[in-house]
Amino acid sequence: MKRFLTLLTAFVLVSCAAPQSTYKPSGKIEVLWLGQAAFRITTLTGKVIVIDPWLQKNPKTPAEYKNLAALGKVDLILVTHGHGDHFADAPELAKMHNAPMYTAAGLGQAVVTLGILPTDLAPRFGKGGTITPFGPGGVKITATHAEHSSEILWTNPATGKAETHPGGEPVGFIIELENGFKIYHMGDTGIFGDMKLIGDYYKPDLILIPIGRHFVMSPEDAAYVTKNLLKPRFAIPIHYGTNSMLTGKPEEFVKALGSSPTTVIVPQPGEKVVF
Repeated sequence: MKRFLTLLTAFVLVSCAAPQSTYKPSGKIEVLWLGQAAFRITTLTGKVIVIDPWLQKNPKTPAEYKNLAALGKVDLILVTHGHGDHFADAPELAKMHNAPMYTAAGLGQAVVTLGILPTDLAPRFGKGGTITPFGPGGVKITATHAEHSSEILWTNPATGKAETHPGGEPVGFIIELENGFKIYHMGDTGIFGDMKLIGDYYKPDLILIPIGRHFVMSPEDAAYVTKNLLKPRFAIPIHYGTNSMLTGKPEEFVKALGSSPTTVIVPQPGEKVVF
């Protein structure tokens, strides 16, 4: 039977009580969850990757991180799709740190066309494409399929009215770190058959998997995917509890996994896992 873990020889779960303004490489991989699908990942060489930053209006984000400067330095931003609970703070962070926001081609194009970000801060790549943003031999990031939708809700500065614009296709990301450790941020998704291909081909070590129901997989769906399609060493459940429709709970995910060998890690927002 799976159980919640706070300490394992493979990782340490620690409270991140005092955000650092600068980062000194620790020789470890740090995965900080900030609620919903928002993460700050610090790589072995100290590169900082922020994924799906919805922080300022996220009810689960700790108060100190609602100040975007508390994230410290940011080298790269990844956005899985255009919905506000994934995209909202990405443009501000990109401008603050002069850090590129990588996303699927359609969303990147919309962001540039609408004047939200300039071209150099909204580079585009597509599903199946792989980038090495920090140079050869460093981190590799591959965009994968996700079964969801993607729109941008944008306030037109000329009219003051809210507009909805297509945000391209949603994606997930395989993030391969300098030592080969692979993190699969699944974004918002339902089950799709090629999750097995992703598991077989990329062999992720850690999955960041949505369990909330309604807009994404249920805990039972996520358990099926984890056990039968992806088979990772570690799983962190995400995208639950931020509104009344996202009713899935980590304990339901753990129960549905049964005797699966995957270790489930359940941090609280503002806690980080060190691998």
